Amino acid sequence: MIKVEVIRKEIIKPSSPTPHHLRHLCLSLFDQFILELYMPQVLFYPSSSDEHSLVAEKSELLKKSLSEALTVFYPFAGEFKYNVSINCDDRGALFLEARVNCPMSNILDKPDSEILRQLIAAPMRSKQAQVGHLVLIQANVFECGGLAIGVSISHKVADAVVYSKFIESWAEIARCTASTTDHHVVLPTEFGVAATLFPPQEFFNSPKTPLTLPFIDNVIGRRLVFDASKIAALKAKAASATVPNPTRVEAVSALIWKSATEASRSNLGFARPSTWRSAVNLRKILAQPFAENLQGNFVYFTMPKIEEHEVYDLQTLVAKMRKSVEELKVKYAKEIRGEEVVQFLKEYSELVQKDDMDNYFCTSLCGFPFGSANFGWGKASCIRIPWNEDFKNRMLLLDASDGIGIDAYITLKKEDMVMIETNQDLLAYASLH
Repeated sequence: MIKVEVIRKEIIKPSSPTPHHLRHLCLSLFDQFILELYMPQVLFYPSSSDEHSLVAEKSELLKKSLSEALTVFYPFAGEFKYNVSINCDDRGALFLEARVNCPMSNILDKPDSEILRQLIAAPMRSKQAQVGHLVLIQANVFECGGLAIGVSISHKVADAVVYSKFIESWAEIARCTASTTDHHVVLPTEFGVAATLFPPQEFFNSPKTPLTLPFIDNVIGRRLVFDASKIAALKAKAASATVPNPTRVEAVSALIWKSATEASRSNLGFARPSTWRSAVNLRKILAQPFAENLQGNFVYFTMPKIEEHEVYDLQTLVAKMRKSVEELKVKYAKEIRGEEVVQFLKEYSELVQKDDMDNYFCTSLCGFPFGSANFGWGKASCIRIPWNEDFKNRMLLLDASDGIGIDAYITLKKEDMVMIETNQDLLAYASLH
């Protein structure tokens, strides 16, 4: 029986105190509407025979470099004050060391979601008030000497762009510390700029704001693996005159949306509308010089829809996805108005609470350099997401180890997942885990 035992717990403080004038960080509108949950991932680093005795040194290097990284990303070491601000009080990050009583290959060869969740410091839907910190790290050491770093960061201080910059900077500091060379970490633009440009809105200050992901007991999670060769074939099938060269994310998303909608309609016995809400990085939408380096959260959503009696196929769905992104570019290329964002989210919150349609939510982490994080002992061999199976109709796409394939983590109602598991159109392109 695989056992993960936490053997040490520490609080890692920033290496230098945060200046007094930076101690209060106001949240932006985009920080406010993001749900308070943690974004978890586990980076796996196998050990060669000559590294087996270096586990203690690696752990110390991770802690020392994390301390320096927290000085640069100082809000990450602070305290979240409900939907108003971050108190940058240097309380630090939680750092756990754990021992796993098996070789790393046991977990990678036969992934188990319950074991994966033990490799991170707290469940995905935890609150900072419960766990005490915005950054949670768990260094898991296997019998073989391999190391798996479980990283969980509160979504309230970072979206995927900033999350990846933090991991990249932390790894760069560690790598240069180990080689005793000066590190050249690119410092983030001053935190707080987003709140100046997009001030917080009173609507989001109430804990009763109905912007939540639906929880349901009758839900099950699976990982779909799309190999590079299968994705090439899928892209060819999804291509059309409207979208002659779909991206791999568009092609995979369309196939999952199509399969999930078919499963739901089959189990219901009738057709109803279906939406696919997808997170979009606004730094690539807003054509302003300041947008690229904005810290915190700067994401919005597209939401293409299948009508109740609409005939659709892969090509149709890819075209819908592409059109929704293009419309976002036209609408928000020059300016994003806070009032419009609030109005959209009010309408969306009403929409997702209706029980007469299927609403799916997808986040793509494809293209982000998480797997490139090199702390001094090479890049991660793979990344796994300890996916929370309490979220209904939630999808997450992640680069496979080769950077071309895609791992898709999906959660659906059990009866819908049963249909997915036997959907030959889907299984022609994906293997099920």
